[in-house]
Amino acid sequence: MAFDSFAEFIAMGGHGPYVWSSWAITLLLILGLVWHARVERRQLVEGLKRRARREQARQQQGDSQATLYPVDQGGSS
Repeated sequence: MAFDSFAEFIAMGGHGPYVWSSWAITLLLILGLVWHARVERRQLVEGLKRRARREQARQQQGDSQATLYPVDQGGSS
Protein backbone atom coordinates (compact mmCIF):
# COMPACT_ATOMS: atom_id res chain seq x y z
CA MET A 1 0.00 0.00 0.00
CA ALA A 2 1.30 3.49 -0.78
CA PHE A 3 0.31 4.90 2.63
CA ASP A 4 1.32 3.58 6.04
CA SER A 5 -1.87 4.74 7.78
CA PHE A 6 -5.33 6.05 7.07
CA ALA A 7 -4.28 9.48 8.35
CA GLU A 8 -1.50 9.61 5.75
CA PHE A 9 -4.01 8.60 3.10
CA ILE A 10 -6.30 11.48 4.11
CA ALA A 11 -3.36 13.92 4.22
CA MET A 12 -2.16 12.82 0.75
CA GLY A 13 1.36 13.99 1.46
CA GLY A 14 0.17 17.50 2.31
CA HIS A 15 -2.09 17.75 -0.73
CA GLY A 16 -5.19 16.38 1.03
CA PRO A 17 -7.27 19.58 1.04
CA TYR A 18 -6.79 20.04 -2.72
CA VAL A 19 -7.38 16.36 -3.54
CA TRP A 20 -10.47 15.89 -1.37
CA SER A 21 -12.02 19.23 -2.29
CA SER A 22 -11.57 18.29 -5.97
CA TRP A 23 -13.30 14.97 -5.36
CA ALA A 24 -16.13 16.71 -3.45
CA ILE A 25 -16.67 19.32 -6.17
CA THR A 26 -16.66 16.63 -8.87
CA LEU A 27 -19.16 14.54 -6.95
CA LEU A 28 -21.45 17.54 -6.41
CA LEU A 29 -21.30 18.45 -10.10
CA ILE A 30 -22.13 14.90 -11.17
CA LEU A 31 -25.03 14.71 -8.71
CA GLY A 32 -26.26 18.10 -9.94
CA LEU A 33 -26.08 16.91 -13.53
CA VAL A 34 -28.06 13.76 -12.74
CA TRP A 35 -30.66 15.78 -10.81
CA HIS A 36 -30.98 18.33 -13.64
CA ALA A 37 -31.38 15.59 -16.26
CA ARG A 38 -34.14 13.95 -14.22
CA VAL A 39 -35.98 17.27 -13.81
CA GLU A 40 -35.66 18.01 -17.53
CA ARG A 41 -36.91 14.52 -18.44
CA ARG A 42 -39.90 14.85 -16.10
CA GLN A 43 -40.79 18.24 -17.63
CA LEU A 44 -40.45 16.84 -21.14
CA VAL A 45 -42.71 13.86 -20.40
CA GLU A 46 -45.32 16.10 -18.74
CA GLY A 47 -45.22 18.47 -21.72
CA LEU A 48 -45.67 15.62 -24.18
CA LYS A 49 -48.62 14.28 -22.17
CA ARG A 50 -50.23 17.74 -22.13
CA ARG A 51 -49.70 18.05 -25.88
CA ALA A 52 -51.23 14.62 -26.52
CA ARG A 53 -54.28 15.47 -24.36
CA ARG A 54 -54.67 18.81 -26.16
CA GLU A 55 -54.47 17.18 -29.60
CA GLN A 56 -56.91 14.46 -28.55
CA ALA A 57 -59.36 17.09 -27.27
CA ARG A 58 -59.08 19.02 -30.54
CA GLN A 59 -59.65 15.83 -32.50
CA GLN A 60 -62.73 14.96 -30.45
CA GLN A 61 -64.01 18.52 -30.76
CA GLY A 62 -63.55 18.37 -34.53
CA ASP A 63 -65.37 15.02 -34.72
CA SER A 64 -68.32 16.31 -32.70
CA GLN A 65 -68.63 19.43 -34.85
CA ALA A 66 -68.53 17.32 -38.00
CA THR A 67 -71.50 15.27 -36.80
CA LEU A 68 -73.45 18.37 -35.70
CA TYR A 69 -72.79 20.38 -38.83
CA PRO A 70 -72.42 18.06 -41.81
CA VAL A 71 -70.66 19.58 -44.77
CA ASP A 72 -72.72 19.91 -47.94
CA GLN A 73 -71.25 17.49 -50.44
CA GLY A 74 -72.42 19.67 -53.32
CA GLY A 75 -74.66 18.98 -56.21
CA SER A 76 -78.08 20.59 -56.01
CA SER A 77 -78.39 24.32 -56.40
